[in-house]
Amino acid sequence: MPTPSGPAATGPTAPCPDPAAPPEPTNPDPGAGYRLVFAVPEFRSVFAAHLLSALGVVVCEIALSVLVYRLTGSPLLSALTFALGLLPYIIGGTLLSAIADRYPARRVLVVCDLLCAGCAAAMVVPGTPVAVLLALRCATAAIAPVFAGTRAATLGDVLGEGDLFVLGRSLIRIVNQSAQLVGFAAGGLLLAAVTPGTVLAITAGTFLGSALLLRLGTRARPARRTARGALLGTSLSGTRRLLADRRIRALLLLTWLPPTFVVVPEALLIPYADLLGAGPAGAGLLMCAMPVGAITAETLVGTFLGPRARARLTFPLGVFCVLPSLGFAFRPSLGWAVVLLVLTGTGIAYNFGVDRWFVAAVPDELLGQAMTVMQAGRMTIMGLGMGAAGVAAEYTPLWVAMPAGGVVGVVSVLLVVAEVRRTRADRPVLSGPAE
Repeated sequence: MPTPSGPAATGPTAPCPDPAAPPEPTNPDPGAGYRLVFAVPEFRSVFAAHLLSALGVVVCEIALSVLVYRLTGSPLLSALTFALGLLPYIIGGTLLSAIADRYPARRVLVVCDLLCAGCAAAMVVPGTPVAVLLALRCATAAIAPVFAGTRAATLGDVLGEGDLFVLGRSLIRIVNQSAQLVGFAAGGLLLAAVTPGTVLAITAGTFLGSALLLRLGTRARPARRTARGALLGTSLSGTRRLLADRRIRALLLLTWLPPTFVVVPEALLIPYADLLGAGPAGAGLLMCAMPVGAITAETLVGTFLGPRARARLTFPLGVFCVLPSLGFAFRPSLGWAVVLLVLTGTGIAYNFGVDRWFVAAVPDELLGQAMTVMQAGRMTIMGLGMGAAGVAAEYTPLWVAMPAGGVVGVVSVLLVVAEVRRTRADRPVLSGPAE
């Protein structure tokens, strides 16, 4: 991996071991981690750009949903605008994933932001048919995994492969969780004051601001690989290479499966709030609980624990995050339900170890594509998990459907943990020609 700028180490850092591997030296000053990450000027630009675009995505979803509802009066089509934010991820994550490594990263990031800004601006045009609005939403969702994968690989260029990369990824996750809280509140306030079209225009401005920050604040670097042939063929062959490697496949599953079962209770919070008679305020409190737990855990673990301690927590937290949903079998009150959801959110900190192992396992020329596949798979399988939760709740009571996800989740995650343990963290990365 290229030498990072800023205070990161000037050479490759040894991969973070799993608990069965030899221990890595303890970080003498764990609390300095986030400060060192922010000391890298390029990361500050990437962070600020992501903050703008993340808020833009959340606000765009709200404004578009309201706009579609006002145009059609259909709750189904309004809800579909949120579903379309997840489903096209599989398209961008498979058919377009090679873009992340085939072209210079800064160019890819800027173009993705400009395309999203263009889509948001097109939504503002008066008289735009609803079908076109939904198609534009699909387009931005298909672009998202390419952008996320390219940005994740760029963090490796900026921060190196070691602990700063892991902490940088943590900060990106904190922004994502915070954007849910701040974005929904900001979107609601904006929609109370101005029209959905105006909010969408503001969203276009956030994407343009992100593009400008990335263009001026990050270095131009060459593409990771020089690929020949059609983009589709290169994307599919690269994805096959990644999935054919046992270690990478196991780590991808460890990244994907816990969120799949975590979203089961989250997808059913509105009907559960109705079951409790909690009203809109109670439903809002339930929706906020999981992001609060995630932000708190990410911040505390990243600040106070060193690399070895975070690695040791990876497997326990990966299993723990699906356990609190078992508590819904006891039909908890609003307060206890909030506690269960906060505890669920804390499990997100298992990603610290997975990120370190994953970047060590993937060859440099496929890192952008690997990150794109990781993001696309996570979002797609989360969407499927939400759908499965809804189907289950149609045929069983909520206090059966919600803990059932936890039972299946515990078994599934334990099986994946066993597979990750069986793979070797220190084996050479997969070989093969870069097509």
